[in-house]
Amino acid sequence: MSVLVVQRWILARLRNRQFFALGELNAAISELLIHLNNRPFKKLQGSRASAFESIDHPAMKPLPATAYEYAEWLRAKANVDYHIEADRHYYSVPHALVRQEIEVRLTATTLECFFKGRRIAAHIRSYLSGKFTTLAEHMPESHRRHLQWTPGRLLNWGQKIGPGARTVVQWQLENRPHPEQGYRACLGLLNLAKSYGEERLEAACRRALTMGSPTRKRIIAILKAKLDQHPDLFPVAQEAAPTATRSHTNVRGAQYFQSTPDSTSGDDETCSFNLPLIH
Repeated sequence: MSVLVVQRWILARLRNRQFFALGELNAAISELLIHLNNRPFKKLQGSRASAFESIDHPAMKPLPATAYEYAEWLRAKANVDYHIEADRHYYSVPHALVRQEIEVRLTATTLECFFKGRRIAAHIRSYLSGKFTTLAEHMPESHRRHLQWTPGRLLNWGQKIGPGARTVVQWQLENRPHPEQGYRACLGLLNLAKSYGEERLEAACRRALTMGSPTRKRIIAILKAKLDQHPDLFPVAQEAAPTATRSHTNVRGAQYFQSTPDSTSGDDETCSFNLPLIH
């Protein structure tokens, strides 16, 4: 009914007017709207404006402090690394909720996690696919202890002991399936300097590298057996050993690969093949 009234008393009166800007049209509508609201009722006392002031206005409440924000709800399971996936990004939740189903409220700017009706986490939304957003308070205690460590810091600490220790640290970081395992191994390795001293640890690291097994277990075995104090038992190769010269009919040698294409034509018996003809 109200739409019909507006059509009759406002739109109909503007149908023959021409406007060149939206502001002009809004100004004309506002002027006619005042007249419409102040127009007396036919069967009741007062007008629309007076009815609004006496009935509607006293019952009105203030508008919300923030505008309405559209949100999506979804369910996600916390993985063993205490992260849930939402829109191809990974967000942390308290580690005690591993393998639990989490309700996720996703807006354009934020992500909230709920468990049994209680909010357990809130993050700024990220649109980077495959990346992680992690809060320190969500991590287990063992992970938080290593949070301050970075690969660069571990490598610098190893370098203070010696180049051998630094190389072993780098090997540990590059040959572990998860960075957390590499951090723990490196810290355990470098802490050996407290028990055996930096000089012995550096010598043991060099010995382990020579043996091709730069693991913490191998280095501890070298230290316990005091092999780091006997370099004559396992001399460290300073240069790569030259390739052994072998004489065999199947070994072509360097001269073969330095020859010209013409010299390796099908004349040599070792390179010629008798293939049956295919008709």
